[in-house]
Amino acid sequence: MRKYVLKSVALALLLAVVGAEVFAQAGSQSSPAGGVRKVGSIVKVSGTDLSLATDQGSKVEVKVQPGARLIRTAPGAKDLKGATAIQITDLQVGDRVLVLGAVEGDGVTLDARSVVVMKLQDITKVKQQELQDWRRGVGGLVKQVDLQAGSITLSVGGQTVVVSTTPQTTYKRYAPDSMKWEDATDAKLSDIHPGDQLHAKGNKNEDGTKLTAEEIVAGSFRNIAGLVTVIDAAQGTLTVQDLATKKPVTVKVTEDSQMKNLPAQLAQGIGMRLKLMKAGGAPPAAASGQGAHAPGDLNQMLARLPAATLGDLTKGEAVMIVSTEGSATRPPMAVTLLGGVEPILTAAPEQSAQSFLTPWSLASAPAGEEQ
Repeated sequence: MRKYVLKSVALALLLAVVGAEVFAQAGSQSSPAGGVRKVGSIVKVSGTDLSLATDQGSKVEVKVQPGARLIRTAPGAKDLKGATAIQITDLQVGDRVLVLGAVEGDGVTLDARSVVVMKLQDITKVKQQELQDWRRGVGGLVKQVDLQAGSITLSVGGQTVVVSTTPQTTYKRYAPDSMKWEDATDAKLSDIHPGDQLHAKGNKNEDGTKLTAEEIVAGSFRNIAGLVTVIDAAQGTLTVQDLATKKPVTVKVTEDSQMKNLPAQLAQGIGMRLKLMKAGGAPPAAASGQGAHAPGDLNQMLARLPAATLGDLTKGEAVMIVSTEGSATRPPMAVTLLGGVEPILTAAPEQSAQSFLTPWSLASAPAGEEQ
């Protein structure tokens, strides 16, 4: 899944917790003169020198000082009680680190007195487990929110799914121009509104029409369905004549955008299924190739398709896009983009544009930044 893979909220919280714990537990080493801390991923290891790509997008050169404290902690840990001492030779490219130290006179190099490490293999394992956990859930378009009942009604691929919440349910809401967990903020049920895109993690009933949510992430995104009019590969932009508004919309396509191209047979099968559902009929399993076609099956099918690029699109082609809303200074960014959808738009344009594709359709889980 290219750059957009799941980033655990617990992992992001862990970094903050670990930072606080290091300052609290590292004693005299926790507050070196001119002390600073940097969090990021190792991109190069050379002896006792590290090159670090920080979470703020900068690059920092780190010199691990003699006697520096190096400890390894596990993703999900709440403190450093279970952390173990490691050696500089144990560090590898891709490891996540929290470095505490002092900046040298050049203003760039960081002399590290303490390094807290989460190993790449541990992070990968957690991500895989978290991704599988989110796949128990469901994503779709919010149709109704009942605050009194604590429930949310979703439209998922033309089907209705009722999401029930409990006092233990946690909520996050994405920023208007970002799909990154670090930009999401804590929310509550009353922050969710009809028209929002929502993904809930939890256990579904047997027919997939009800779910009890453990975690919910929501946001306001644009649904665009129409014909490609301009492809600017140099600028990484795509202009689409939106069928709903009859106006052109230009979206930015980045390395984080998920792009897939539906095979003709699959698109025709989905179109047939949507047409039958619109007419009030029960589509045969063969129409979509999904067997019992539970709400999450189609998402998982899309996730298995190979990635596409702007170069795979042609002028006049029908596409469906979910994008961020954008801002006055930033154009909408394509979160998910699906080509080869003409049979779907022909069968049910008003339904497919609003409920067939969600920000999580291609990944079957909320997206976050890759580490």
